[in-house]
Amino acid sequence: MAETNRKELIVGTGDDARTIAALTREATTAGAGLPGFVWLGGYRSDMTGSKAEALCVNAGQQGRACLRFDYSGHGASGGSFREGTISRWLEESLAVFDQLSSGPQILIGSSMGGWIALRMVQELARRGVHNRVAGLVLIAPAPDFTLELMEPELTEAQRQALERDGYYEEPTPYGPDPNIFTRELFEDGRKNRVLDGLIETGAPVHIIQGMADPDVPWRHALKLIEHLPSDNVTLTLIRDGDHRLSRDEDIARILAAADGIAPRV
Repeated sequence: MAETNRKELIVGTGDDARTIAALTREATTAGAGLPGFVWLGGYRSDMTGSKAEALCVNAGQQGRACLRFDYSGHGASGGSFREGTISRWLEESLAVFDQLSSGPQILIGSSMGGWIALRMVQELARRGVHNRVAGLVLIAPAPDFTLELMEPELTEAQRQALERDGYYEEPTPYGPDPNIFTRELFEDGRKNRVLDGLIETGAPVHIIQGMADPDVPWRHALKLIEHLPSDNVTLTLIRDGDHRLSRDEDIARILAAADGIAPRV
């Protein structure tokens, strides 16, 4: 089994430069013909979470390449979290994908990472790169979450804070520090909408969604499917699944989806 290596790259220039930390596992001869895995984490998550770790171990057992990294302001990467936007994190994701992976890859996006994965497919297609994405596994995907899921639920106090201070905070059950949502994040989210037309991935998509998810309603996954009409799309609904989907049985489903979505290329 190939070792996992720590790598860093600089994204952006001048005052906008930030160091992005990544963990890579190279493919071995046993994995010849198997697409690699690229992990795209969620908002405020990092590359050492249980799902990402399990994916890397699974890849190593098959000889697949595996790539995971932290967005700026997350985990081991540099940069300010408050400066984070979908465009900024998308730029970093594409840079990591370009520089630290080669050949066909399966994008595995969790929550916000699902939105990033869909935008990556669009940007790669715009470049004329049509053969690098072999498939997508989207875990509790949250495309357009700022517009579709958050804005309708903003309280008057939160709206006033966005206008007055440029951000608001709210407690989260996923860690001790509050979540911070900025006005720029909301404004930039509108520029990165994907649920406003057809999403041509050119590759199979497997969506895994918990029906007891308090953050991303399972009907949001159904709405996403409506925008993927021309692709091979599979939806797995887990009746008692939460947003994290980190139980052993949830991770087993995720690994099976990743293994089965594009067995050979």
